[in-house]
Amino acid sequence: MAKILFINPLVREEDDPRHVPYGIALLAAIAMRDGHQVQVYDENAWRKGADVREQVLNADHWDVIALGGITTAYGSIKTIVKHARATCPDTLIILGGGVLTSLPRDMMDFLPEVDVGVIGEAFVTLPEILSKIDAGQTDWENIDGIICRRTLADEQNSDTGSELVISGQRTLIPDLDSLPYPAWDLFPLEEVYFPNSQVLFSEEGMLAQRRLDINASYGCSLICRYCYHLGIAGDMKYEKDENNNIQIEFDKPGNYSRTIRYHSPEYIVGLVKHAYEKYNLDFIGFLDENLMTMDQYSKRTWLKEICRLWIENGMQPTCIHDGIEHDENCTGVHWSGTSHATLCNKETLEVMREAGCSHLIYGYESFSPHVMKTIGKGATPKTNMRSFFWTLESGIRPIPNQIIGFPNEDFQAIYDNMAAWEKLGIVVKPFFATPYPGSEWFTVYRDWIEEQYDGNLEKYILDLGDATRITAVISHNFNAVELLGLRELMMSFDYKRIGEYEQYWRNNHNIPEGEPSTIFKDPVDKSTVKKTTNIKLVGRIDTAAK
Repeated sequence: MAKILFINPLVREEDDPRHVPYGIALLAAIAMRDGHQVQVYDENAWRKGADVREQVLNADHWDVIALGGITTAYGSIKTIVKHARATCPDTLIILGGGVLTSLPRDMMDFLPEVDVGVIGEAFVTLPEILSKIDAGQTDWENIDGIICRRTLADEQNSDTGSELVISGQRTLIPDLDSLPYPAWDLFPLEEVYFPNSQVLFSEEGMLAQRRLDINASYGCSLICRYCYHLGIAGDMKYEKDENNNIQIEFDKPGNYSRTIRYHSPEYIVGLVKHAYEKYNLDFIGFLDENLMTMDQYSKRTWLKEICRLWIENGMQPTCIHDGIEHDENCTGVHWSGTSHATLCNKETLEVMREAGCSHLIYGYESFSPHVMKTIGKGATPKTNMRSFFWTLESGIRPIPNQIIGFPNEDFQAIYDNMAAWEKLGIVVKPFFATPYPGSEWFTVYRDWIEEQYDGNLEKYILDLGDATRITAVISHNFNAVELLGLRELMMSFDYKRIGEYEQYWRNNHNIPEGEPSTIFKDPVDKSTVKKTTNIKLVGRIDTAAK
């Protein structure tokens, strides 16, 4: 049986490691279930640098080194695969996850050290790769969901290089409950993850001492144009180009598809109870994109049944059971997750609170009607407001996320957001609209994005972070310097200086007072985008990552 080394790359280096990589934990469990020998080096948890990584790579004769992650882990992945190839020249290196799936051909070009890429869901693909290794076979392109290198030869059968080959599309597994529980024991829970359990969104989260995260569902039904699902929501399509080569495509304007999948309440509660009894947990974070999508598709039974079983299995927090304030003496399992302004309802929120839900994260994005119409989320300022107060009234803390820098962001949108904050009694530090690979807005604005990085897509990938700082700008009205400054003025409710700058801006763009403060045009028309913006000249205030 194969010897596999999974490596979890570094991500969010500016923060402590807080989340066990759920996908790797599941794949490790699947590999062990099939009899393979598995080890994990969690570089994100340990952060010990090249010397320790060298020791790990030399610790055994690995048949496979497997790694993956989100696109923002690309810089770490690039370093790791170079090191792995130099140290283990004969080992098969496999890359998966969103970083590969979003741009499979580009990534295989950027990372020549990678032998095989897994496109989309790896739950079946990886075991099939390992079976071929056990059989001494290397015909990877006969496995669905693969991108690999095919050696080219001339008439004398001499190697002349290689070409990238994408195999058939991998079908999503229909029964998520067939997955084993994650192999959490392979990760440094006591040393790293439990000490970093606190989540500063609620009192219960702030006091958490032993938290783990789970995925109860995969994907989301919505078509938010800044978001990406990368094949796990049925959004991935295989298309042939003019050269008959397969290309991977995701959401494009007017072309959407979704597959809704979620674990049964019995699986979810069984998993949490297993972790509660084994690790003495006090908090669970649901990593799902949108819990309310799944509840809607189940005809409002899914979350209620999870909550019923949660209480029935003895995991209702004692502070809620006894009707007292939460403190360090509370037992049971509090939890948190994601919600949606138009899909939540008061009854379900109250049931969730009774089972221990402490906070819900809402992607409100904007409180400006004309901006919200272009996002694709289906929410309105009214539903945003309503969900906020419904959640508060249920005893759950709503955590509002917002974004600035949408394509049609303008001064009116800024004023709308500030007015909403005043009504809600909050201040939000918005993220920046970031066109991540795999999102619709990445597809629409790709040429413009590359222009901002001297035509070098890899520079953009290396520069990507968690949207707390500026990378590529897709706003038609504001450049990077303006977005940074306007965000700071918004947070101090400085209407005066924003108004003064609006007059300056209108003069520069020849837009009279009284007309909409926008030069936004249809984003599909890229010639219009380039003509009406000065983003390439003044949109960046720092150099791209090297």
